[in-house]
Amino acid sequence: MMKRLLLMVVMISALVLIVACGDSDSSSDSNDNESNGGNSEESSSNSDASEEEADYVVGVSQIVEHPSLDRATEGFQDALDEAGLNVSYDVSLAQGDNQNAQLIAEQFVSDKVDLIFGNSTPSAQSAVNETSDIPIVFTSVTDPVGSELVESMENPGGNVTGTADSHPESVPKTVQLIKDMGHESIGLIYNSGEQNSVTQVENVKSVASEHDLSTEEATVSSSSEVMQAAQSLAGSVDTFLIVTDNTVVSALESVLSVAQENDVPVFASELDSVSRGAFAGYGFDYYDIGYEAGEKAVQILEDGTNPGDIEANYPQNLKLHINEDAASEMGVELTDDLEERASEIVSMEEGE
Repeated sequence: MMKRLLLMVVMISALVLIVACGDSDSSSDSNDNESNGGNSEESSSNSDASEEEADYVVGVSQIVEHPSLDRATEGFQDALDEAGLNVSYDVSLAQGDNQNAQLIAEQFVSDKVDLIFGNSTPSAQSAVNETSDIPIVFTSVTDPVGSELVESMENPGGNVTGTADSHPESVPKTVQLIKDMGHESIGLIYNSGEQNSVTQVENVKSVASEHDLSTEEATVSSSSEVMQAAQSLAGSVDTFLIVTDNTVVSALESVLSVAQENDVPVFASELDSVSRGAFAGYGFDYYDIGYEAGEKAVQILEDGTNPGDIEANYPQNLKLHINEDAASEMGVELTDDLEERASEIVSMEEGE
């Protein structure tokens, strides 16, 4: 009897030890998963292979999460996947911080990825600062030449190529529309630390001056400052024009709430912002420029083409979208002329 009791005690002790070890392993896995969260995330692409199984590892650096940039990354991955490439994607978000973008680039270089996809001007610039050897493909960059990413759009040179998110006619057409609607002033909110934003704002000011429109500016350094910047301008301008500034676009709803309170229409520089509640904007689908960037990546990875020999390009098919719900909320009469100009009339329901 005593031996049987002793045997039962030993068996129970062993079982407890096994369970404890299992809990410890589970806790360790949980901690590992948490530590890998932060600025890095796994791609949702179904064909995303593990690094051990993949033929190529692509580092994706995106400055911040917002619909336009997300669409560009989606398009980029689809282009590689549809080309049949076996790719592992290391997707990292910089949370709107240029310093984080630099750290991400440093990590990609340290990991010796096969290609870096820089989705935004800061992301692409950080990659260029870190390597002249690893191929770099960019998108969502307003001024690739002015940002010193490429020597020219026709002949990029070096280890870089990509697609811009600016169309030469976007600003002139937007400012002309503002003028034709009878407005007299434009409020500009942007992050002066984003070179693409500075370039766009200077362009807007130049074109506005030609049309006898005044401009007023408010700069921000983080998305938390966007609402206060919008409020500071609301009483002195009769329109807002939001350039493709990643900091401001990520906090677009702050501008929209101020605009609605003050009946100040918001014009945007890309179509996703119109779907989110801006009144109108000339733009294009960011998925398309991401896809085109992905096609360039395929030429580099599969065909061995030198990035600097692949022409960089601007987006095609500029369209005017008008949000009818935003028009109502911002006190804008949706005239026959506006409806005739628009390529598409959207609503908030369609944008959600």
